[in-house]
Amino acid sequence: MKKSIIYFLSIITIFCTGCIQKNDDSRNIVDFASWGSQSEVEILKTIISDFEIENPDIKINFMHIPQNYFQKIHLLLASNTAPDIIFINNLNIPVYEQYLEDLSSIINKNDYYKKTLDALSYNNKLLAVPRDVSTIVIYYNKDLFKKYNIKFPDKNWTFNDLLKISLEFKKHNIYGISFEEESICYLPYLMSEGGGILSDDLKTEIVNLPQSQKGIQFYSDLRNKYNVAPKKSQSASLTMAQMFLQEKIAMHVSGRWMVPKYRESAKFDWDVINFPNGDKGSVVPLDASGWAVYKFSKNKSNAFKFIEYVSSKNISEKFAKTGLMTPARIDASNSESFLSGKPKSSKIFLDIIKTSKPTPVSKHYNELVDKVNLKLEPIFDKE
Repeated sequence: MKKSIIYFLSIITIFCTGCIQKNDDSRNIVDFASWGSQSEVEILKTIISDFEIENPDIKINFMHIPQNYFQKIHLLLASNTAPDIIFINNLNIPVYEQYLEDLSSIINKNDYYKKTLDALSYNNKLLAVPRDVSTIVIYYNKDLFKKYNIKFPDKNWTFNDLLKISLEFKKHNIYGISFEEESICYLPYLMSEGGGILSDDLKTEIVNLPQSQKGIQFYSDLRNKYNVAPKKSQSASLTMAQMFLQEKIAMHVSGRWMVPKYRESAKFDWDVINFPNGDKGSVVPLDASGWAVYKFSKNKSNAFKFIEYVSSKNISEKFAKTGLMTPARIDASNSESFLSGKPKSSKIFLDIIKTSKPTPVSKHYNELVDKVNLKLEPIFDKE
């Protein structure tokens, strides 16, 4: 009996000690949520480990949410259990404005491309420290161009040039250009004609403006009139990236995120060029992602410390080496870490920042895009 009492008291002591330790640790635990590919997650884990070595009083609790990210973040915010640091993109900044801290005072704005700061700001508040900038380029298969004696596109090429090149490839049973119905892929056609989805003052849908309709018609014609871009039935179950890798498409409209895949899998020489010029030049949407801080976090000082660390030039260059993203920091994007290796013309990603346009986004932007996509579906998909 005596032994049983001693054992019971020992268990209670251990349990209580654990509780005390847990409460003590929680004062220094920073919850950090992010999405990301496996390679991106591995980099983050290394960065977190290095940060914890330098800051032994802080532990970063990394919450990787690979799917349904914003739905889960929404639930955490609604239940007041949100992480201290939330990785976020500009398309969702207005939706979560009320939950996010204004970070204008914790960074040197001169370190960043101004358009990334604009993209991650809302109501004159910087709601996330920029990590990367996303724009659209055209990947092209240089070997196919050489094989069929077709001149490479240059920075001054136009929508007409895109069509002419694509028609040349059609003669050889190769699609000239990719076709995807996501807004990120068709918006450059609209913006380069002076149109878009939402007005700059965020008050009016502008898809029905003549400029927008001109871009929509040109994009639709590539697929439905000229058949130089694959229809759904012609691509079968293949993605545009897969068709590009299989040399069934000569040019692929996409972003920096395709670089690691093409570095690893392309069996041919390839490069990138800016989007062709419409009536208003080469104008593509500019989006950005970055680190936000939960406004009601009880651990803001440590959250700020981690963001300061992870947004430094050194860490930004580590992200750049993956090829997955264009750093939002000017110094990191102009470093060898970003510019070396394929594509040879990586500087294109930096040059187009000057002519790109931060996507106009309101609190209801995502719902508006869904509505527009439904409207465009029968226009884009004429079987």
